[in-house]
Amino acid sequence: MLFGMSMPLERATFYLDCLRSDSARLAEVARLGLPADVPSCEGWTVEDVVRHTATVYLHKVEVLRLGALPQPWPPDLTERDPLALYDEARAKVVAALEQAGTDLKTWTFSPYDDTSAFWYRRMALESAVHRVDAEQAHDVVTPIDRELALDGIDELLVLMLGGPWWEEGDTKHPVDATIRVTVEGRSWTIRLDATSATVTRGQDGEVDAEVFGDADAAFLWLWGRLPLDAVQTAGDDSVVQAFRARVAECTT
Repeated sequence: MLFGMSMPLERATFYLDCLRSDSARLAEVARLGLPADVPSCEGWTVEDVVRHTATVYLHKVEVLRLGALPQPWPPDLTERDPLALYDEARAKVVAALEQAGTDLKTWTFSPYDDTSAFWYRRMALESAVHRVDAEQAHDVVTPIDRELALDGIDELLVLMLGGPWWEEGDTKHPVDATIRVTVEGRSWTIRLDATSATVTRGQDGEVDAEVFGDADAAFLWLWGRLPLDAVQTAGDDSVVQAFRARVAECTT
């Protein structure tokens, strides 16, 4: 999305529906037990996921209210009951998005979109990933909506990996290669080196490695929530591993 472009009402409704559904599912699964370890997030328990997600939601409530980053942040929430805090936060973020609509000028970390529409998508995807974290901890994983997963792959590759974050070579994985990700008829071609990540939608050009999978698996694989063998690959395995490690650097 570019500056000034409005998000269609149907799309905004889709994101809010996903946010409501996945945030409710996270709350439901969290009540199976907060001390459970999250297998894909070393050192985290379900309580950590709940507190983290609640804090993210409350942060976006303030961003939408102020149109800027809240300072100072975060508040001290350590004495709050985690489930009560989470339930409060998820209700507040939905209400804040509904009140803001999709055209409100606000702070985002995107070079392409400075409107509240950005947070509709981001909060829906944040909720999906952390819902899966809680589900993995209790071995009750359910699928991510196909369209949301495809959108999440695009966000992760085009915005998060492909953003202007690498110019100083600040990476532990300076892979010099081209990788293609193909998911359910959609492809992204990623050219990586130590100081850049250029992402093009489509299949143009030769590549060193390819990644294939269905939308749900590929999305979670890119987010490090599934093992390396959860998707199909072709080409140089070392490039695939370095690519996923590079993706992880822009999501932490």
